[in-house]
Amino acid sequence: MTTILQIETATTACSVALARDGEVIGLKQINQRNIHAEVITLFIDELLKSNAVNYADIDAIAVSSGPGSYTGLRIGVSTAKGLCYALDKPLIAVETLQAMADGVRTINSVDLPQGTLLCPMIDARRMEVYTAVFDGASNRLQATAALVIEERSFDDYLQHRPVLFFGDGAEKCRDVIGGNPNALFMPEFANSAAYLTNKAFEKLSSGDVEDVAYFEPYYLKDFIAGTKKV
Repeated sequence: MTTILQIETATTACSVALARDGEVIGLKQINQRNIHAEVITLFIDELLKSNAVNYADIDAIAVSSGPGSYTGLRIGVSTAKGLCYALDKPLIAVETLQAMADGVRTINSVDLPQGTLLCPMIDARRMEVYTAVFDGASNRLQATAALVIEERSFDDYLQHRPVLFFGDGAEKCRDVIGGNPNALFMPEFANSAAYLTNKAFEKLSSGDVEDVAYFEPYYLKDFIAGTKKV
């Protein structure tokens, strides 16, 4: 049996999951801003205890690698790397938007028109989002990018097929691109460590792991510190 601890902190969700042989066996999460540093290690301890899994039983640690929140990514990746060093376990990186696309496919309640494309969006402030486009099998059609959303941003896709927009950056774009009848929205979507499962198990099985010493999150954009208010 292969047991993977999965960590997701790239968005407002702070989430940890345990997967065994590609199936989720435990999950603990909260969707709340600026709480990741306070709860991530507690969530991991509680998740392992509730599933009667010891740290030594973990075969690998997977982490959502970005793009996303700079602070959230630092917390998740630092936690994952610390566990890898302490336990001498491999590190698996799963791109956040890829995991989100995989997640939509696992939500049984989603009933989409045939041929619908998947467009996860992570809020990057103002009208900018981190985004990519995938087909219904989670194959990438458009590379990950930081985009300022305009009325015609996805016309090349929306002219021909329905596109499902989801994630914490999608709702703010509804007024801009939602007038197209092929633009679909899923406001109830919340990111989760459970969505790393397929890609994490696939990567570990193929030996696609990271160098723990040198791995860094995929920020996509440079961090710009704001001015502290007085």
